[in-house]
Amino acid sequence: MSFFNSSEPLLRDKQQELDFQDLQGLWRFRCKIGNVTLFSRFYSRIDQTFVLWGLISSSIFVTAQFLPVSWTTQAILWSALTLVGTASMVALTWYWVSVERLRWVIYCWVILMLFGLVLTDLGIFLSWGEVLMRLCPLWLALSALGYLFTGLGMRSRTFIFVGVIHLLGIAILPYVAAWCFLTTGLIMTATLLPLAEWQWDMRPPINYAYLTAEQKQFNCKQHQLRQVVS
Repeated sequence: MSFFNSSEPLLRDKQQELDFQDLQGLWRFRCKIGNVTLFSRFYSRIDQTFVLWGLISSSIFVTAQFLPVSWTTQAILWSALTLVGTASMVALTWYWVSVERLRWVIYCWVILMLFGLVLTDLGIFLSWGEVLMRLCPLWLALSALGYLFTGLGMRSRTFIFVGVIHLLGIAILPYVAAWCFLTTGLIMTATLLPLAEWQWDMRPPINYAYLTAEQKQFNCKQHQLRQVVS
């Protein structure tokens, strides 16, 4: 049996027949005029996490690129945003990763984010030139590791591919030296938002020991409906 579910595309339209763990905390947005639906989207807590990090990443790196804010002030702002993002990520995803038996993936992301935050702050407050010169490749590398761990945990080619994009981003930074912060922010945001808008590939359903018998039966029916639709 293949490690990855190669029968699924890397990205596709979101499936409507969601499992129980995906329905928890779901946000739905719909715009209608009469009987005509102009806009209809939904975002699970995992999707919400991607959107949140997309906003945080763009805010941090656009500020660093364009605004005349001191490094010390930026360090304080970056630290606050990163801690908020990390805590929100854990709160939003904890139930889902518990059901999917992927808590270790969240632990990896928390460790990577805190490591990057501490190293960045030390570089700024202690004037470590080597660190300050490599902030963009540092965060791209940490993000790449996080995506690679996520891809292995979920058996998802999509997340592995996103991790590779971040590694390739490090390679192009020397060619856009004057715009390295903007480039880093664009890479991070441009990969996060599509993950929130479309469905990515993942391993087949597992035995969800965290769920009740009724919830497992619900998931089984949803899986059967997805098979019919696909």
